[in-house]
Amino acid sequence: MADNIKGSEQTLRSRAVEFLALDRNIVVVSGATLLLSFGESLWRKFLPRYLQALGAPIRAIGLFGSLEDFLDGVYQYPGGWLGDRLGRRTALVLFVGIATAGYVTYRVAPSWPWIFAGMLLVSAWFSMASPALFAVVGDALPAERRAMGFTVQSILKRIPLAIAPFIGGLLIARMGLIPGIHRGFEITILLGIATIVVLRKIDLPRIAGPPANMRGVWQSLPSSLRWLLASDIFIRACDGLVDVFLVIYATTVVGVSAPKYGALVAVQMGTTILISIPAARIAGKIGKKPFVIATFISFALFPLAVVLAHSFATLLAAFVVGGVREIGEPSRKALIVDLAQPALRARSVGLYYFVRSLAIAPAAFIGGILWEQSPVYPFYAALALGILGTLLFTITVKEEHAG
Repeated sequence: MADNIKGSEQTLRSRAVEFLALDRNIVVVSGATLLLSFGESLWRKFLPRYLQALGAPIRAIGLFGSLEDFLDGVYQYPGGWLGDRLGRRTALVLFVGIATAGYVTYRVAPSWPWIFAGMLLVSAWFSMASPALFAVVGDALPAERRAMGFTVQSILKRIPLAIAPFIGGLLIARMGLIPGIHRGFEITILLGIATIVVLRKIDLPRIAGPPANMRGVWQSLPSSLRWLLASDIFIRACDGLVDVFLVIYATTVVGVSAPKYGALVAVQMGTTILISIPAARIAGKIGKKPFVIATFISFALFPLAVVLAHSFATLLAAFVVGGVREIGEPSRKALIVDLAQPALRARSVGLYYFVRSLAIAPAAFIGGILWEQSPVYPFYAALALGILGTLLFTITVKEEHAG
């Protein structure tokens, strides 16, 4: 009887491992993502207030946000280069070590300029490590299971986003702003050290290949991947036009309260989590292109749904659409690593996001100019860009290259 129960448990465990694409290396990087996402989420939303408490003027706080976005783009390719050159494990351990030094800098900062210096180090995790994390999924899993691998990473990254900011807020409420954020930094430093221990368990052979500079990596990208990048630029510009204005539109134009807006964001996140695993499972069977198209359509429709909303109930429906935007994100990420050459995989991912980030950088500024004419203009412009991006992908990326 006991043997039957044990055998049944092993069968269920093996089925769960198969269903969720839980390769050992995927479990390791997902665990690393969970640990550091939790740590950073304790204080990330409160960093502007921390800067202010250290004496930073408003313009410096704005510059901090712009520099963070800039680094998110320019760190991508160097991170991919190191991911290919050093191997996934060594590169990721290095990135977390650099980021942990940044957390220490945040903790001991005597004045606000030190926070800028710390950000140069902290960005090694959330920007520089991204191509290597992509590449681990590409290296560890066959093409039909990669969407599920990215889904598991995505869900584990979102769980801390729902929990940690509340805990960070409690620390600040109980200890005061600076001591509370300091405690968050201390926890993150410990989690950084733990993450290094976890990442050392990655066991992937380094894929040898010919050396290539940035131009060589670009030339190695197949036309389907370049077309995906072009359409993705339209879609992310669509999002960039309105993203920073969503809370302003909801609270000042529609008139919902801040707590209700928080509820809208929670509904959006819950929708994403709910649909992610079924979508990834189906994508592995029927192909990735339909889900990428569904994501792009949702990106286009979300700003329209928001601008047509005139109450909390209609905004709720709009934010469900916002949650559906992620239905094909794991498939899109999987498609990138499918189309990249294995020996250049991390560099290809890094170059992809480097180009995309720089291309969409002006979107929020343009959205602000349009907002000055009318608050609805950025949303309609976003709809137009979203439709263009969807059509471009649908027409140019063939099914056999997206399966």
